[in-house]
Amino acid sequence: MTELLSQYLPVIIFVGLSAVIGLALLVAPFIIAVKRPDPEKVSAYECGFEAFDDARMKFDIRFYLVAILFIIFDLEVAFLFPWAVAFKDVGWFGFWAMMIFLGVLTIGFIYEWRKGALEWD
Repeated sequence: MTELLSQYLPVIIFVGLSAVIGLALLVAPFIIAVKRPDPEKVSAYECGFEAFDDARMKFDIRFYLVAILFIIFDLEVAFLFPWAVAFKDVGWFGFWAMMIFLGVLTIGFIYEWRKGALEWD
C-alpha cells in the first residue's frame, strides 16, 4: 500500500505547489498594490462609453466586429498549433488542407480590410 501511495507523491507535491503559487498570486496584489484610488481609476469603463448613460443609446457595431475578428483569428492560431505539432504525420494532404484554410481566412481578412472594418475614425 505504501508503494502505491509513494507513486502519487509527485502528483501531491505538484498539487500542493500549484496551490501555494495560486494563493500567493491571489494575495500578492492586496499586499503590494498602491491604495490611492481616485474617481477616474475606480469608475466603471464600458467600451468607451459612460457606464451610467442611457441604456437605449445607439451602440457602435464596430465593437462587435472587432470582437468577432479577434475570435476568428484566435481560433486560427488555436488550429495552427496542433497542425504544426503533427506536421510530419499529416503529410501533403494535411499541408494543403491547412493552406486552403489559411487562404480562406486571408481572403476574409483582406475583404474586411478593404471594406474599412478595421478603421477607427
